[in-house]
Amino acid sequence: MKNYKGFTLVEMLISLAVGMTVIAAVYAMVNVGQKSTANMERKVAAHQDARTALEIMSLEVQMASYNPRPDLTNAGFWVAPGNCTASANQTYRGIQQATGSSITIEMNLNGNGLIGDNPNESVTYTYDSANQRITRSLDCGSGIKPFLGDVPGNPRAVRVINTGDVPVFRYFDAQGTEITSASLPAGIPDIARIDITLWVETEDKDMNSGLRRKMIYSTSVIPRNHVITR
Repeated sequence: MKNYKGFTLVEMLISLAVGMTVIAAVYAMVNVGQKSTANMERKVAAHQDARTALEIMSLEVQMASYNPRPDLTNAGFWVAPGNCTASANQTYRGIQQATGSSITIEMNLNGNGLIGDNPNESVTYTYDSANQRITRSLDCGSGIKPFLGDVPGNPRAVRVINTGDVPVFRYFDAQGTEITSASLPAGIPDIARIDITLWVETEDKDMNSGLRRKMIYSTSVIPRNHVITR
């Protein structure tokens, strides 16, 4: 008879231990890869939301005081931010409100010499610090909607975390001197440049560090029509 030799118990235990070690190493690598991918996706989503919001805000702020037909402008052309009636501050023109956390811009898009007949002619951006978001409202205060940081029914990608030391809006005159909050709103006619800064953090925490990733996006906008019409 032939003598068939099998594995000893010790050899099987050693093989089992080596196999479990390999499986554990592979699992750890896969787990790290999944966390890295998830973290990257969250960062990309936050980046896209913040960059898109900044671009839209920049384009609209740049249009402040736009009026292609000044010959049609009536007395009381620029309107009050709250109710679209004639503003008492006509010298403010298309920037009817300017603070570190809010701005109201107006423009005559259709060239008919009226402001407010088109809902996009009066736009207000406001930083809602309590809810860590920026809202956008049209038509002199009506239709306030979340713009960055919170979208009803959808998980948000970022929280807006600007502070008093990092305001959303900063204002400068033609010489580059900052127009401080103490000089506003009286200094609105002198605004020649507006800096917009969005300080955000990811809504979901990093799966490795347990912390939210913070990012800052900023740009400078020259509302040329506001300067020209001074």
